[in-house]
Amino acid sequence: MTDTPDQRGAFARLAVLMVTAFIDMLGLLMVLPLLPFYAAELGAGGFVVGMLVSSFAVAQLVSAPLWGRFSDKYGRRPALLVGLGASAVAYLVFAYADSLWLLFLSRIVQGAGGGTVSVVQAYVADATRPEDRAKSLGWLSAATNAGVAVGPVIGSLLNGAGRSTPGLVAAAFCVINVLFAWRFLGETRTKGSGAGKVRRSSRSAVWRVVSHSGEPASRLIWIYAVNMGAFQGVTAILALFLAVRFGVTERTIGWVFMYLGTISVVVRALALGKLVDRLGEARLSRYGVVLLAGGLGLLPLTRELWQLAAVVALLPLGTAFTFPCVTALLSRVVAGDERGLYMGVQQTFGGAARVLFPLLTGWAFDRLGVAWPFVLAAVLASGTLLLSGHLEATFRPQPASPDPVG
Repeated sequence: MTDTPDQRGAFARLAVLMVTAFIDMLGLLMVLPLLPFYAAELGAGGFVVGMLVSSFAVAQLVSAPLWGRFSDKYGRRPALLVGLGASAVAYLVFAYADSLWLLFLSRIVQGAGGGTVSVVQAYVADATRPEDRAKSLGWLSAATNAGVAVGPVIGSLLNGAGRSTPGLVAAAFCVINVLFAWRFLGETRTKGSGAGKVRRSSRSAVWRVVSHSGEPASRLIWIYAVNMGAFQGVTAILALFLAVRFGVTERTIGWVFMYLGTISVVVRALALGKLVDRLGEARLSRYGVVLLAGGLGLLPLTRELWQLAAVVALLPLGTAFTFPCVTALLSRVVAGDERGLYMGVQQTFGGAARVLFPLLTGWAFDRLGVAWPFVLAAVLASGTLLLSGHLEATFRPQPASPDPVG
């Protein structure tokens, strides 16, 4: 079947977003796996490492709904460009950080810019038909996970050239990314599609999720937030766990993240779309939660490298099936002119989870033992299955829509 001009245009916008997301994540993952080791050199323990990870989330929590509302009113493109510029500044600070407070500053600045994740998701939702959104978000996340796969290895290699080198190269990539997006990324929000009018404030939207937690949009946001927090909380102390259990160092941690990222890219690029067509977003997201919780719970039981390789592979499988599907479902239950706002609210709740879970897992790692962070994260992730029990009835497959902007 021949694609229409609108469908080809949507694919072109998605391709540009994928390149932008890849370069952005490449820079982030060049420095992120090094963060626990840099912090440890400056005297930090597991709890302080958790605070470093959480500081990013605090800034993102505050900024995400503001960026989403800004993009609904003024456009996706300017919001994204400013966020990318903030990341470049953050990497420069990271490059020359010789104290813990400078590491915190770099994370906060980047978190403020990282609130534009919701803008990118709204970009995709604007440009694709409802039945194609999970696939498109999967392709976008495949591009970001390609950065996850490659970035840590590059960062580990660059670290041998000097402590500041990974941060400086990441900043250079960010500047290139801003120029690329400025040149090739068009705007999707127009007056006809709802730009310039926002019917609900960010505060009321956040409160709606708390006060009406049984609504479909609220349940989806809670599912996203808790599972994101569980995954992020374990990721925050994963390097410390691997160092204790398997002797991983700052020179070898990149290969672990490359393994995780490669699995995630392959699954999201090659399998996600077919599984969405076969199972639907609601059912597939539930399977994703089961895989994620299983991987988290089994990780502390691993003693051999082959066991680690098998169990840790469940994490990218679980996240690949959960997050794109949940986000796609959310885009279908909110109005188009509030899409950026609610994507921002989703990131706000996800940001709150990113604050709390790393603190919880860092504390548990220090006080309870190396296994407890994984057990706690697995239990909390499993609990979201109670929220997803009626999703399949609520979100039935939709017929193909001729409208490429949903």
